[in-house]
Amino acid sequence: MALTSPLKNRITLIKREYDKLKPGKESLLQLISEAELSEGVYNSNAIENSTLTLKETEKILLDLEVSRDVSVREVFEAKNLATVMEYMAKRAMEAELSEELILLLHRMLMGNIDESISGRFRKKHEYVRVGTHIAPASEHLERMIEAILIEFSSNHDPYFIDKIAKFHLDFETIHPFNDGNGRIGRVITNYQLIRLGFPPIIIRDKEKRNYYLAFDEYRADKKTVIMEKAMANALMEALHKRITYMKGDIIIPLAEFAKTHARSVHALINLARRQTIPAFREKGVWKIGTGSLME
Repeated sequence: MALTSPLKNRITLIKREYDKLKPGKESLLQLISEAELSEGVYNSNAIENSTLTLKETEKILLDLEVSRDVSVREVFEAKNLATVMEYMAKRAMEAELSEELILLLHRMLMGNIDESISGRFRKKHEYVRVGTHIAPASEHLERMIEAILIEFSSNHDPYFIDKIAKFHLDFETIHPFNDGNGRIGRVITNYQLIRLGFPPIIIRDKEKRNYYLAFDEYRADKKTVIMEKAMANALMEALHKRITYMKGDIIIPLAEFAKTHARSVHALINLARRQTIPAFREKGVWKIGTGSLME
């Protein structure tokens, strides 16, 4: 089921403003991506039940000492995922997504964590389960991955978010790896968005319940509505953030904006979550430009 026309139109208008402001601001956009790398790493790993906090993730990526003992695995999970994200962002425009690239990204992700499973799909008698979902047997994996890659590259009819959402749902349902499927799947989503001229998005740990409901919906009824809306909102937030910075707006917490404009902060946060106001999050705090006009 595709996104509604009003939502598509809203995304088109936001993207048009983004594209208009973008020329000459490439270095600023790069700084924004670098600044939110730790947030992207933290959220993607947290969805997979990493115990690292955002602050600990930031310190690990800066090679600073963390105040508590953390496992070597979690340190490598943070560093490796950051490497994968940076590699993906730099190389996205060079080539279409392929099985070879997916395997390379997985090898980078699992290096120094589990070399026995890195850079390869599951083998015979290797099974994985996600909740109540048991992933397909290994002998079907290459064919299934090839099928969703072909569908994505050759089917030009669906709206781009609908296509990306379905690919993500299919990839995670196939679950081709022994470990790292979710993190690789979210990296692939951003690879696909960047190739279309969009910024990367962050699927946040705080929204994990809704994210998981999207998979339940798809596996039960082949519906894609929840994932499409989640990705659309995340994309609009990423665009609003960059537009606000490119405009040179003064950025303040949404709570401060609410107080200044005599508005309910809870009401504004609800609007922000639906992206009907140009608000965005930095380190989990909703913010907005002081020049924002709201009805």
